[in-house]
Parts: sequence; C-alpha cells; structure tokens
Amino acid sequence: MIPFPLHLDAIFVKFGVYLIFLGIGFLFGFVLETSGFNHSPTLAAQFYFKDLRVFKVFFTAIVVAMLLIFASSAIGLLDFNLIWVNPTYLWSGIVGGLIMGVGFILGGFCPGTSLVALATLKIDGIFFVLGGLFGVFLFGETVDSFTHFFNTSGYFGRVTLMDVFNLPTGMIVILVTLMAIFMLWGGEQLERIFGGKDPKKAPKARYTGAAVFVILAVTIAFIGQPTTVDRWERQAPEKQAALEAGEFQIHPGELLDTIHDSKLNLVMLDVRSEADYNLFHLLDAENITIAEIPNNIDKFIAQPANTLFVLMSNDEAAATEAWKIMVAESVPNVYILEGGINNWLDTFTTEFESEYCASGKEGADDELRYDFSAALGSGCPAAYPNHELVHDMEFEKKIKMELKRAPSGGGCG
Repeated sequence: MIPFPLHLDAIFVKFGVYLIFLGIGFLFGFVLETSGFNHSPTLAAQFYFKDLRVFKVFFTAIVVAMLLIFASSAIGLLDFNLIWVNPTYLWSGIVGGLIMGVGFILGGFCPGTSLVALATLKIDGIFFVLGGLFGVFLFGETVDSFTHFFNTSGYFGRVTLMDVFNLPTGMIVILVTLMAIFMLWGGEQLERIFGGKDPKKAPKARYTGAAVFVILAVTIAFIGQPTTVDRWERQAPEKQAALEAGEFQIHPGELLDTIHDSKLNLVMLDVRSEADYNLFHLLDAENITIAEIPNNIDKFIAQPANTLFVLMSNDEAAATEAWKIMVAESVPNVYILEGGINNWLDTFTTEFESEYCASGKEGADDELRYDFSAALGSGCPAAYPNHELVHDMEFEKKIKMELKRAPSGGGCG
C-alpha cells in the first residue's frame, strides 16, 4: 500500500517535483491546443450552441477528476481532507463569474486558453493576455475600496455538494455522474439544432465512456468513503507510539509561552462539560464537545497555515480522544495540554483562586479536582497568567509546526 498520504517530496527531490508539475502543465497545454482551444471562434461558438466542445471537454474533465479522487479516497490512496477546496464566497463569486463570462464572450478566451493562444502566437490571444494582466493590475489597485464585499460577502468556507445536500459522498458521485451524462447528451442536441451537427457521426466510444462512468460511480458508492475510525487505524501504528511517548502533550508553561506568541494563530479547544467550563477555563478557550468535533473538521482545516490547536480536558482522557479524531481527519498541528486543566491549576493557581476553590478534591479520571464555590470562568488570573512565569519553569518544548497544504491556483484552466 502506498503511504497515506502520499508526499511527492518524500519520493522525489524538490527539483524532481518541479519537473513533474512542469510536465503536467505542458501536457495540459498540449491537450488544449490540439483540441482547438487556441482558436477564439471555436470557443465563442459555445455561446451560440453551435459547437460545445469546450463544455464537453471541461465537464468530462470535472467528472473524471471527481471519480478518480473519490475512488482513490475509497481505497485509501488519497486523503480528501488534504485536497484544497476553494472557500465559497457566494456574492463576490457571482459578480466575478459575470465579469469573466462577459470577458469570455467578448474576447473568445478564458485565462487558461488565452495562454495557449499566446504560446501559439495568436494575435487575439496576445491582446487578451495583455488585457488580463491590466485587469489584474486594476483589481490590485482598487480592491481596498471593496475589501469587505470581496472577503466576506456570502462567505461559507469549505463547502461541498455533500454539505449542501446532506447526502453521502457515494450518492453525490452517482447523481453528478448521471447529471453530466444528461448534460453531454443535451449538448449534442443543442449542436444538432443550432449547429447542424449530426450526433450519429460522433464517436461510438462515448457510450462506452458513459457506461464506465456509471459503473465506477456505483462502485465508489458501494465501497464508501473511509470513516474516522478507518483513518485512525491507518495512522495508529505511527501516531499511537508518538502519543504514548508524550510527543504531543505540551507542558502548561509551553502553552503559556505559545499564548503570547503573536506569530501563531492559537486555537484552544476545551472539550469538557459546559458546567466545568463555566467554573474555570483559559482565556479565549472555546468550549466544544467531542461529538461536535467531526462537524467542525472543515472549519479547522480551513484555518491559516500558522494555526496551532491545543486540546484540553480535566486530565487528558477526553482531550486525547478528541486529538485522535482531529489527527485522523488530517487536521495539522494538534496538541494536548499535559495533565489538562487540573495540571494547569496546579501550576498557575494564585491567592485569588484559592479564595474560591480548594484543591485535592477526590474524583475519577478526567474529573475536575478543584472544588469551586463560584463559577470563575476566565475572569481570574490563572486563566491568563503572567508570561514572566515561564522564565522560572523547566520543560521540554514539543511543538513543531507542520507545513500545511495551501491553495496552489485556480481558474478554468
């Protein structure tokens, strides 16, 4: 079985990875050029329903990519959570789509096909690329005047069709495949009506391709996508040993030092009960149940690359369970507060807290061992200790920020 996930850098040196990307780009451009996508009249003909080859090629590419992605995910070769999904900005996306659509109609190219035309020295392609570069410059100079609309208008984060329709991945794959086949058939009918083309002269192999699509879609639905338990079992041999060695449990002093590190986006998740959370919690810690964590994985993955997650419970049991879920779902940079809130209070309790709580309370594992007479929440010194306290502590620093996959590009090709 190929390592999960597959890192090209671990197989090829960085220069080799660049060559792979260069080869993919060259082949993609070659396919576009040989398909006639460097010819603006061919591209513009789709808006008159006379020649829908652009629609057919890109719709087919989308479906092929979808089937291969979820087939690879189903058999454990690919981690779908590590694939960058562009965040959804609904209204700014609609405006941007309209602008690009009008430009496509007027110029006969989209950004990718215009570069293919430029590479083949098409005059209209050259002017389109120059116009695109001017548009980029104009956008960069004016974006400050509509930043709020651009960044927040209709923002939904990382959204997929599975989220929108609340359906299993396999069902979505089948429905999208059937929709694609219907749309491709509809495209042929439009070409017959408006372009005078005879569908009977089209290659018969397209029927075989459609059948393969449906069979593969049904197979993906039958196999299903890996569950959190499946994902953890794949990573357990490596991660469990590191967990037991204490590599992911950080000392309260290291967490305090991290709280004051402005270079990191620290997200503290308190997985205790609401009652314990109300009695005492760290400043800015978010109360979340273990049952809610799977529903927030997309939100966690969408955080900036400098995000560090620290989980905490009264001791470590609940935090460790939550850690396994997040690690299994490929959330990077997740750590556990060593000894939990009990250890934090042991370390940072001041005279102020001593007036409201008594230590040494008997309790089972992962129960709060401090008996509070009032709900302090984060309104006490121990919730946000003085950073100077770190200088008098001795502890091993364990936080090692991992690189996170980020967006690499976009567009229609």
